Amino acid sequence: QVQLVESGGGLVQGGDSLRLSCAASGLAFRNYAMGWFRQAPGKEREFVAGIHRSGSSSNYRDSVKGRFTISRDNAKNTVYLQMNSLKPEDTAVYYCAADLFGLGIEGAQYDYWGQGTQVTVSS
Repeated sequence: QVQLVESGGGLVQGGDSLRLSCAASGLAFRNYAMGWFRQAPGKEREFVAGIHRSGSSSNYRDSVKGRFTISRDNAKNTVYLQMNSLKPEDTAVYYCAADLFGLGIEGAQYDYWGQGTQVTVSS
């Protein structure tokens, strides 16, 4: 049974940092590109960042470039999202997702999803 479990969310002030983690089990992690998505209340889910299965390349939505960094540790079956200089508009539920043999890009069909972790940024 595939499981993706996010952690690390919370309530922070604008300008603060958080690091999200997503621990994967039940799959050959190194074969999956990983992505982070978010969904704010009343809005559609959107791509935040993605990383190739090897970790050799990554992609970001424009609004988080220079502030967020995605990384992965294939030995620990874990993907991370380091979020710096957080803004109130980053408030959302953040989800990780896995894409078999994918590139970690926005338009891909992700196969598995986690349950999400709430990030709230106060002004």
